[in-house]
Amino acid sequence: MDHLTLLLAILYVYTAPCEEIFWDTTVKLAKNMTLECVYPLADTVTQMEWFKIKMERESMAIFNPAFHGIIREAYTDRVYFSNHTMASNDMTLSFHNASEADVGFYSCLLHTFPHGTWEKVIQVVPPDSFEDAGPPNSQMVSEPGKNITLTCEPRENHLLEEVSWEKIQPQQIDLLISCNLSQGRNYTSKYPRQILSNCNKGMKKAFVTMPNVIGSDSGLYRCGFKASTGEKETFVMRLTVTNGETKNSYIPFVAGGAVLLFLLVILITTITVITYKRKKRQQKRGLFKDVWITQNRATNNYRNPFPPNPLAGGAGEDIYVNHPVFCLGPRARV
Repeated sequence: MDHLTLLLAILYVYTAPCEEIFWDTTVKLAKNMTLECVYPLADTVTQMEWFKIKMERESMAIFNPAFHGIIREAYTDRVYFSNHTMASNDMTLSFHNASEADVGFYSCLLHTFPHGTWEKVIQVVPPDSFEDAGPPNSQMVSEPGKNITLTCEPRENHLLEEVSWEKIQPQQIDLLISCNLSQGRNYTSKYPRQILSNCNKGMKKAFVTMPNVIGSDSGLYRCGFKASTGEKETFVMRLTVTNGETKNSYIPFVAGGAVLLFLLVILITTITVITYKRKKRQQKRGLFKDVWITQNRATNNYRNPFPPNPLAGGAGEDIYVNHPVFCLGPRARV
C-alpha cells in the first residue's frame, strides 16, 4: 500500500506541471507592462491576491479594502497597483523594468460576496512570440449605444470542432469566448464587458454580440475555426465606434469642402480673366507700335519745311539765289 501511495505521488508531481492552463489574456513582454484585472460585476470584493503560477503559486501582492495593499518582498519596487484610487473592482498590476524572468502565467484571484471566488489568468510572452492580427478581412462602423453582431463563416463546409473569438490590441490579446464543440464545453473569459455568443454543436458559422457598444469597443476582432479535419481558419474584423462624431463632423466637412471648391473656382476664373486681358493689352500695344513705326518711316522720307531752330525775331542774313529768267510770254514761230 505504501508503494502504491508513493507511485501516485510521483505521478502527480510529473503530471501536475503538464496540466493544461486556460488563460484569458496574452500580454507582450515590455519593460513597463500592465496586467489588467477588472472585476465586471457589482459584487463586494472582500479580498484579492496576485500570484505567479510556477510549480507552486507564488504570492506577489495582496489587497484588502480594510487594510489596503501589500507588495511581497520579492516584488517590492518592481510592481505596483495601477489604480491609485484603489477601487475594489480594479486590481490592475503594473511592472517596473520587467525582464525575461517575468515571462509566464499570472493569476488575479478575487474573493467576492455573494458569488465567491473569481479568477483571471494572464500569460506574458516574449515579443517575438506575440501573434499580430494581420490586416482585417472586413470592417464595420457603428454609432455608440447600438447592439453590434460580428459574424464569420468558414470557407469550407466542414464540421466545426473548435471556435474562438479574440480582441486584438497592440500589447495584449483578450480571449472573449472559446467553444469546444466536440466535447460540448464552453469557456467564457473574464473580459470586462458583456459578450453574447453561440456555441452549438453542428453550427455552420459563429457570431458574437456586444450590446450598447462604446468607443473602447473599437478595435480588431479575430474569429478562429478548427474543423474536424484539423484545418484551421482565422478571420479578422475591424470595428469602429464613432462616439457620435461622424454625423456632426461630416456636414461641416462637406460644407467646408464645398466652400474651398467654390473659392478655388473663383481663383482660377480670376487668373484666367487677368491673363486673357493682359494678352489682349499686349496685342493692342504691339499693333499700335507697328502703325507708329510705319507712319514714322513715311514721315522721315520728306524734308521738314520748318527749320528746327528758327531765329528769334526773324533776324538773320539775307540769302541770294542765282536762277535763269524764264519768259512767260509765247514765243513766235520762225
